Amino acid sequence: MSTSNVGRPRTFDEEAVLDRAASVFWRHGYEGASLSALTAAMGINRPSLYATFGSKEELFQRAFARYHETQVTAARAALAQPTAYTAIEAFLRASADGLTTGDHPPGCLSIQGGLACSPQNARVSEILAAGRAATEAAIEERLFRAATEGDLPAGVDTRALARFVMALSEGRAVHAAAGANREELHASVDVAMRAVMP
Repeated sequence: MSTSNVGRPRTFDEEAVLDRAASVFWRHGYEGASLSALTAAMGINRPSLYATFGSKEELFQRAFARYHETQVTAARAALAQPTAYTAIEAFLRASADGLTTGDHPPGCLSIQGGLACSPQNARVSEILAAGRAATEAAIEERLFRAATEGDLPAGVDTRALARFVMALSEGRAVHAAAGANREELHASVDVAMRAVMP
């Protein structure tokens, strides 16, 4: 019996494998993503999955961190625009593009991955909520800076405005998952900007 495989280093691209795992979680949610579907998509066997990632939950954490790094960064980078209005518009438009890009499932992993989980998987919902909260905090920080610079009306509630912008973004993620296309989402940004910054 050959022992040539013993101690052999893994030969897969971990980032590519995480991207494929994220796609499965994205399509099926955490609980709906079976180990068979994950290993088939990732192109690895169960022993390799457990040896590399430890557990399904740890794999999900790593896949979501990778997703957050690649998918959310572009939308958050939009907040560097020079005014609050242009920053919010750029964020919402980058989000619309990301929700419908075509190289991954439509919508948003942080919305579809595990909003409804059984009690034993509550940690998954917490991970996703923390990711969304981090983005909302970045928006609030940008709006607070705009308020201190006089770029927003005096007394504006930057926390409430940031929450509203996130609710718009998350709602459009649900619509994208249901089939709304990029043009439809961008049309909703036109309406949203009149509501957010009349």
